Amino acid sequence: MNKINLTAYYATIKKKTGKTPADFKELAIAKGYFENGTLKPMVKPAEVIAWLKADFELGHGHGLAIYHSMKDSE
Repeated sequence: MNKINLTAYYATIKKKTGKTPADFKELAIAKGYFENGTLKPMVKPAEVIAWLKADFELGHGHGLAIYHSMKDSE
């Protein structure tokens, strides 16, 4: 995903959920997806996407954008 698409995705996600990528990272840390500030290697995109779909009704593309924001923030 390029930065322009991600910016648009993040804006839509914020509008829909009220949360930023940083907010989702904090939630992912609480879920145990992170260890020592890094997304655990066993946490795959499909797992994060399924969580975001179930809890926040985000679609595949928006969930993938959040996953990438977590990977990029390491």
